[in-house]
Amino acid sequence: MATTTGLAEVSLITNLKCPECGTIHQANVINTVCTNPDCRSTLFAQYDLGTGIDKEILKKRPADMWRYREFLPVVDPKNIVTSGEGFTPVIPVQNLKDFIIGNQVFWKDESGNPTGSFKARGISAAVSKAKELGVKVMAIPTAGNAGGAMAAYAARAGIKAVVYMPKLTPQVFKDECRLYGADLVEIDGSISDCGKLVNEHSLQNGWFQLSTLKEPYRLEGKKTMGYEIAEQFNWELPDVILYPTGGGTGLIGIWKAFDEMEQLGWIGSKRPRMVTVQSESCDGIVRAFKAGKTESEFVDGGFTIANGLRVPKPYADKQILKVLRESNGNALTISDAEMSAALKEIARKEGMLMAPEGAALWPAYKKLKADNWIRPGERVLLINTGSGYKYLENIVI
Repeated sequence: MATTTGLAEVSLITNLKCPECGTIHQANVINTVCTNPDCRSTLFAQYDLGTGIDKEILKKRPADMWRYREFLPVVDPKNIVTSGEGFTPVIPVQNLKDFIIGNQVFWKDESGNPTGSFKARGISAAVSKAKELGVKVMAIPTAGNAGGAMAAYAARAGIKAVVYMPKLTPQVFKDECRLYGADLVEIDGSISDCGKLVNEHSLQNGWFQLSTLKEPYRLEGKKTMGYEIAEQFNWELPDVILYPTGGGTGLIGIWKAFDEMEQLGWIGSKRPRMVTVQSESCDGIVRAFKAGKTESEFVDGGFTIANGLRVPKPYADKQILKVLRESNGNALTISDAEMSAALKEIARKEGMLMAPEGAALWPAYKKLKADNWIRPGERVLLINTGSGYKYLENIVI
């Protein structure tokens, strides 16, 4: 059977499982979080990984995230809502070599995704599954990029989109949501305040919430970064991966992908050390990691130029901290001034205009290398999550 992505294979999804209490949920009905009232954790999609699928099949597939569609949640290919997201390039640091002596350092550049960020991955998977399950209206709290992505993919799917966004978000994010036909609600507060209203209004109106890690499938789209990293590094993972952490979906998803690929026999047991990088404005994960805690506290210091990092308390904080500790990873806080300087340095030396969230990784890398936490000979991957063009309103040139 031909499909919209040129693939004939079907999803191997079996069910959804709570990573905290182990409760199993059916994948063919609408789900949000674990139904266990003592848990309420995000749910992880499970797949039949014992089928002996060979990674060689990928060589003939389109260069987008749906090349891994056996391990994505959409059962009927007709429900896939795609604009070509995924398979973004891995680019070596070229002109800033004085800072990388003794290491190989790469960027995985997500800025070329539809709507300009890695949010397109998670939203493509989530909207596709929502379409398959018959969702008519969906709502999302956003710091910017996720709202624009949902508005775009919902338009393509024929689903009504309602977006809640902080008033301090740059105007371009608001404009794109309206251009895609979404209803935009501006809130005087943070994404946490938006999330409270989305929950309240969704319950009142029967909308499906697409909040970060409060539904199972944005995680599945984001995990494809992990599959791509393995494939692009010839199935030998980097030694260290730095990731800008707001809600943390990508960090958790990448780690999930590595586990799935090991079960498939595509990679071995070696894992990168994962590094969370946060803004001084919202650094609850960093504080919890350094204090040895298993969950974070609510931290909101207000405006940051990296809108996507202003997440006072990630819903899946326990899972983020678990990944950092399982990987023998680390967590760092970066100031707006450091982000701004890094953004300009990378633009002027490497010709890449990154989102402040991605640029934050560069000073974090420098600090880890100076402290010898990054060791000589190690390969390091920094994930730039989006385009800097949308953030020009926040940057003093």
